[in-house]
Amino acid sequence: YSQIELRILAHLSGDPGLIEAFKGGEDLHRRTAAEIFGVPQDAVDSRMRTVAKRVNFGIVYGISPYGLARDLGIPQEEAKLFIDRFFTAYPKVREFIDRKVEEAASTGYAVTILGRRRPLPGLASRDRRRQGYDRRNAINTPIQGSAADLMKLAMLRVHRLWEEGELAADMILQIHDELIFEVDEGEAEGAARLIREAMEGVWELKVPLKVDIKLGTNWGEL
Repeated sequence: YSQIELRILAHLSGDPGLIEAFKGGEDLHRRTAAEIFGVPQDAVDSRMRTVAKRVNFGIVYGISPYGLARDLGIPQEEAKLFIDRFFTAYPKVREFIDRKVEEAASTGYAVTILGRRRPLPGLASRDRRRQGYDRRNAINTPIQGSAADLMKLAMLRVHRLWEEGELAADMILQIHDELIFEVDEGEAEGAARLIREAMEGVWELKVPLKVDIKLGTNWGEL
């Protein structure tokens, strides 16, 4: 899957900027870089895009200015500015984060898109470290947990195609957001088409699910 966690964030938050970017097939990291550095998209260089990528994925994990500053090796004030500008560009994401933390504090758990619950007892703790840990989990679980939900559904769909004899490829590994298959070279293109259709059609989000496929004779070529 291509950027499945950020696509789920767009879906769950309903942020119009994120939705527009994914529906339009934009490079989200470039778009975010333009926002946080205050430059046109065509002025974004590779360093800016790398910083924006860290910010985009850091938000999913509930990153703090301190954490982002440490990751990027920049002053904490600059990291805070980047995070603030992200939320200015995508305001519904801040609302989503605040809402999920409040819901988890009230119920004691976070919920994924399929309704799986993750208990978060640390939110009621007086230990600030435990509280911060589960606050981040309250933000991340609906996103990362939902990505795991959709991956499992995709695996089931692909397995059914194999059972029914439609797919001439063996699913051998699942690694985070990707699946690895073994297939005869002559069947590869047809198998790739079926796998893409199964994975991209597994759930209807407000933005399209996108699958990138690579073919190779060994894992090192992928």
